Amino acid sequence: MLYIAFFTLPLAVHAADDEHPVNLTADHPYVDIEIDGKSLRIERTQDTENMVDLDFALTSRACPPFCIQPIKLSEGVETIGELELIDYIKRLADGDESVVIIDSRTGEWLSKGMIPGAINIPWSTLNVEMASPREVSEILELQLGATFDEGLWNFDKAKTLVLYCNGPWCGQSPTSIRTLLSIGYPTHKLKWYRMGMPGWMMLGLTTVTPEE
Repeated sequence: MLYIAFFTLPLAVHAADDEHPVNLTADHPYVDIEIDGKSLRIERTQDTENMVDLDFALTSRACPPFCIQPIKLSEGVETIGELELIDYIKRLADGDESVVIIDSRTGEWLSKGMIPGAINIPWSTLNVEMASPREVSEILELQLGATFDEGLWNFDKAKTLVLYCNGPWCGQSPTSIRTLLSIGYPTHKLKWYRMGMPGWMMLGLTTVTPEE
């Protein structure tokens, strides 16, 4: 019931407004946050004729590699939806440094839109078969909060990660999650937004670009 806790936070949530026809939920039209010193409103596009961007409209990419991903990647790794993800964005905006939202896609996709609050850690930079051990170690220590002690990774202070990519047929964030699991990252600190950018944009939710 994470979304219930989120939508009872009075400072971030505004009452429904007749001039705001497309709400997040029946009673809450939008959420105002501040991230990196910039004010941002997370809401749905108010144009009821709005359509999904064609870049995210393809239904039948070749499989493999673009195969349907399961609902559950691994026991203990939670699959979340949009309201839960908005809760994590709100936590970030409120200064919670224990959470990181990760866009696992490669760079060419970022200009088409990212989820607010996310940082880009491409799946390839976390792939132990593609990236150098030093590169993976730097990400784990400098961005994810893990420590390396006497030849072993310690995840006691590691951050809770929310990963996403290009939706149910995209293997980039699942690959990152499986890599992290193979290193020993705790399952309860890994969250997966399976619908990714297609799901986020299908609902007309606010996006940002790296330039913003």
